[in-house]
Amino acid sequence: MRRYLVVAHQTLDSAELLHALRAHLDEGACRFHLVVPELHRGGSGLTWTEGKVRAEANRRLEEARLRFVAEGLAVTGEVGDANPVDAVAAVLRRDGQDGYDGVIVSTLPLGVSKWLKLDAPTRIQRASGLPVEHVVASPTPAPAT
Repeated sequence: MRRYLVVAHQTLDSAELLHALRAHLDEGACRFHLVVPELHRGGSGLTWTEGKVRAEANRRLEEARLRFVAEGLAVTGEVGDANPVDAVAAVLRRDGQDGYDGVIVSTLPLGVSKWLKLDAPTRIQRASGLPVEHVVASPTPAPAT
C-alpha cells in the first residue's frame, strides 16, 4: 500500500489539498500521514507561547484528520517543527525514507506563502530524495483565539 507524507498548516481545510489526496486514493489504496508544522505568528503587538502554538497546531491537525477520515481517507498525523523542511526531515529520520512513496506539500500561493520563500518543496525533495507534489491552495482562516 502506498503511503504519503503530507505537510500543511494554513491550507489543511482547502479543497485543493482534499482533491490531491482523493486523486492519489483514486489510483489505488494508500495512506496519508499529516505533519502540521507549528505556526508562530509574529508581528507588532502579537504574542505567542510555545504551549498555545502547539495546542493550536494539534487542534488543526485533529480537525483535518477527522474531516479526511470522514471522506474515506486513511489518515494519521502529528505536529512538527515550525520549519516545514525540518518537520519532514524529523518524520523521515524516525520512519525511514522508504516508509513513504512521496511527499505532498500544501502551500499558500506565491507572494503569500512563507514556505515558498524558503523554497520548501524543492528543499524537501533534495533532502529526502522522494517525489514531492506541490499543491497550491487557497488559505482557510484559522479561528481567532
